[in-house]
Amino acid sequence: MCGGGVSDEKDPENYDHKGVKCPWAAAAISRKTDVFGSAAKMTETLGYSDDSDEPSLLRFMCAELTRGYFLEHNEAKYTERRERVYTCMRIPRELERLMIFGIFLCLDAFLYVFTLLPLRTLLAFLRLLTIPCCGLGGSRFLQPAQVCDLLKGLIMVLCYSMMHYVDYAMMYHLIRGQSVIKLYIIYNMLEVADRLFSSFGQDILDALYWTATEPKSRKTAHIGVIPHFFMAVFYVFLHAILIMVQASTLNVAFNSHNKSLLTIMMSNNFVEIKGSVFKKFEKNNLFQMSNSDIKERFTNYVLLLIVCLRNMEQFSWNSDHLWVLLPDVFMVIMSEVAVDIVKHAFITKFNDITADVYSEYKASLAFELVSSRQQNAYTDYSDSVARRMGFIPLPLAVLLIRVVMSSVKIQGALSSVCLLLFYLGLITMKVLNSIVILGKSCHYVKEANMEGKLFERPTAQTSKQTPKKANPAKSPPPSGNTSLIIQYAATLHLHHQESSSETPQSTELKHRTTKKDLLEIDRFTICGNRIG
Repeated sequence: MCGGGVSDEKDPENYDHKGVKCPWAAAAISRKTDVFGSAAKMTETLGYSDDSDEPSLLRFMCAELTRGYFLEHNEAKYTERRERVYTCMRIPRELERLMIFGIFLCLDAFLYVFTLLPLRTLLAFLRLLTIPCCGLGGSRFLQPAQVCDLLKGLIMVLCYSMMHYVDYAMMYHLIRGQSVIKLYIIYNMLEVADRLFSSFGQDILDALYWTATEPKSRKTAHIGVIPHFFMAVFYVFLHAILIMVQASTLNVAFNSHNKSLLTIMMSNNFVEIKGSVFKKFEKNNLFQMSNSDIKERFTNYVLLLIVCLRNMEQFSWNSDHLWVLLPDVFMVIMSEVAVDIVKHAFITKFNDITADVYSEYKASLAFELVSSRQQNAYTDYSDSVARRMGFIPLPLAVLLIRVVMSSVKIQGALSSVCLLLFYLGLITMKVLNSIVILGKSCHYVKEANMEGKLFERPTAQTSKQTPKKANPAKSPPPSGNTSLIIQYAATLHLHHQESSSETPQSTELKHRTTKKDLLEIDRFTICGNRIG
């Protein structure tokens, strides 16, 4: 039924329902008017207006041409996309900084085998010879570090003697006679075998070192020092032969006429991208991959050095042939760098990892380096690098010595003097490299606020042991260099305390003790801090 209280004002659009105006009809009409009004406003916002209600091609084309949207409605999504782009742009710089630092760590461990290890082995051997004359004077014949140095020196001498029975020229011509596809398969198998040898080889060496230096009071089941020693010699010899085959295959690729094998071997690096970027990676997995890339890049540098030495020997050290080799060497290095950058950029993109993680990786490597330089260190620095990166310098050093001694003939007094000067140059390079990377490592540890962790592990280990009364007569004095360093650091620290007017509070005591211990390491690398 229609009511009689109809308003005198008419609807602006004169809507009616079959000429009869009712309250519910008016409500419906008002709702319809609101819908059309909002639609008209939306149409105006999109940039077109048309009074016709019928769909047409013209209206569709106008809608497509004038359609608009607002990116700020999804601001978080687009901000994330922009940050990903910026992360990919930062990856090359951060990655290469980590790579350079890691390569210098490997170089320091590699130079240690040629420079300081022979001297330490000689000192340990003299100590062993003078024991009957000087008496024991302690509970051990030799210190654990001296025992490890002797074992490393014996392994190097035995493996170098065994490498003389391996003919490098015959191996080169044997590999050169194979087809390209077979050589490509062989090279891939050698890369896999090298990683397996590296992962298991350090365990063999660590087992030898611990078996030889384990306290005699502990009765543990082991097969003895001599079987472990022969296992280590056998491993280093086999790994050196494996690297020699790799170097020979790379040498064949460089000397091929059409460079097809070299191109195939470089394309193998790009296949590595396919097997890596589409996998799930956590930060720890990416750290392991970064260490493996550092080790692989440094090993490739040494292999390229061996290839250049062998080629220069074949061409009677003609400098013109070196300029022929350099473009191929540069191409191999650049392909390796490009593959690493692309691989890490997409891994960080797909797994939402920021570029700052590489600074954390540098701090972790620096922390291990600084920890190995303490008085109460539990491992040698070269062994620490081998465990972290899988880089074992002994087989590579044996092969390089074998190649250098066969490529360079030493005859006469002048050659011996040149060899001595070259050795002194290597020692100088080793010392400078150690100073620089130690200074950089202390800087990275301070930036990461890891000073407090430097001395936690030795304290935890000593707290588990049974406390004994100290016997100053039997405790061995520290070495001369270390004692001078500590005295110098203590003098500088006391001078700093006297010049300071503030009184240290009890809450800052632990922090100041840690900073003092870190300064003891810093004073040793004061030149490195200035250079860095």
